[in-house]
Amino acid sequence: MKTTVNLPDELMKEAMLLTDVKTKTGVIIIALKELIRKAKVADLKNYKGKVNLEIDVDMLRNRDASSR
Repeated sequence: MKTTVNLPDELMKEAMLLTDVKTKTGVIIIALKELIRKAKVADLKNYKGKVNLEIDVDMLRNRDASSR
């Protein structure tokens, strides 16, 4: 997708230096991926304490063997 955006030069220069990415497009792609990753992590935090992770491994193993 081709898009025109106005970005502060200093912000872009600093991001390019910090990431060692040579293109503005590359910096924007990295920034978008990081934004998405952080949003997904924040969403997962909503499940803290709400998911029961007490798994009986022996029961799971027996279930797999009986289904063959």
